[in-house]
Amino acid sequence: MSEQNKIRIGIIGGGNIGGVHAKEFTALANECEVIAITDVNLAVANDKARQYSIPHVAESAEALIQRDDIDAVAIGVPNQYHTDLVLLALEAGKHVLIEKPMAIHAEAARQIVKASQKSDRIVMVSHQMRWESVPMQIKQQIDRGELGRIYTAKTGWFRRKGIPGWGTWFTQMNQSGGGPLIDIGVHMLDLALYLMGNQKPVSVYGATYAEFGPVRKGIGTWGTPNWNGIYDVEDLATALIKMEDGSTLSLEVSWAVHMDTDNSPFIHLMGSEGGASYQGAKGKLLTEKFDTPIETNLIKPDHDEGERARMSRHFLACIREGKQPITSVWSGFTNNLVLDAIYESSRTGNEVKLNWELD
Repeated sequence: MSEQNKIRIGIIGGGNIGGVHAKEFTALANECEVIAITDVNLAVANDKARQYSIPHVAESAEALIQRDDIDAVAIGVPNQYHTDLVLLALEAGKHVLIEKPMAIHAEAARQIVKASQKSDRIVMVSHQMRWESVPMQIKQQIDRGELGRIYTAKTGWFRRKGIPGWGTWFTQMNQSGGGPLIDIGVHMLDLALYLMGNQKPVSVYGATYAEFGPVRKGIGTWGTPNWNGIYDVEDLATALIKMEDGSTLSLEVSWAVHMDTDNSPFIHLMGSEGGASYQGAKGKLLTEKFDTPIETNLIKPDHDEGERARMSRHFLACIREGKQPITSVWSGFTNNLVLDAIYESSRTGNEVKLNWELD
């Protein structure tokens, strides 16, 4: 691809996720060019710019978005800022790669969906677990009909001692939108719905618990605690999600729990003709032939390029070809609807029907 035809990228957020975007897009130098980066802490942005040879550091997200030499932005900032930045980028005619969750709650997600409908730009949500090699192998078998109808599934992610950045934006509801449910649970919700065939969720019954965080237990190693901050989110969530076609999904996640766990995400799919299980970097296909149970092991290839690389290439391909990404605004909206419903069900003790209306 010629220099003239390369997609020009701007990165908003210079933290861990911003660094991931910088690493992946600079590695795709034959397809794109990272033009600029910014962060509220410009020293952090300058460090990333030096590390990845990014030529420009913008003084703000707004300044980066308004640059004429940028076609698309990758946004990796705290959840509360997602919607405003996506809307600003779309208004400026930029394509958008936004980190999960797409928005802090469903109402904000509605705004993104409506704005995207009025735009000819691509908006893609960074749900990289769809791009991991074992789930991709499972999806291939599902598409071939090997599992038949998937009528129920169970998914989750239990961290035994993993509360991140106690007292920071991670543990404050008005900045993050929730605890492990919206942080890591959204990954498993998104992957399960995808593998189940993107069935439409219609109702949710859920409960959330905060047994560790409020008493400063279960603290993990990720992030720097702010002991002057607050913790007002859950540390465990559980839910049963019903689909329009009658299938069901059980979701369980935690940042902290007294339980024997290897801290790996998992999913179990139960179909009429076969099943599939995924945990960590391994998976299994399970079926029966001539009254004999059969299991086929699935593993990550030795020289796997990585889920973030595949995801980044997909984003670029969608821009070039004008096609919708597999993690479009509708997948982000669906996830936000379900997450909100779980929190509401926990507050009220009742089953919650999902409201799919945009207005």
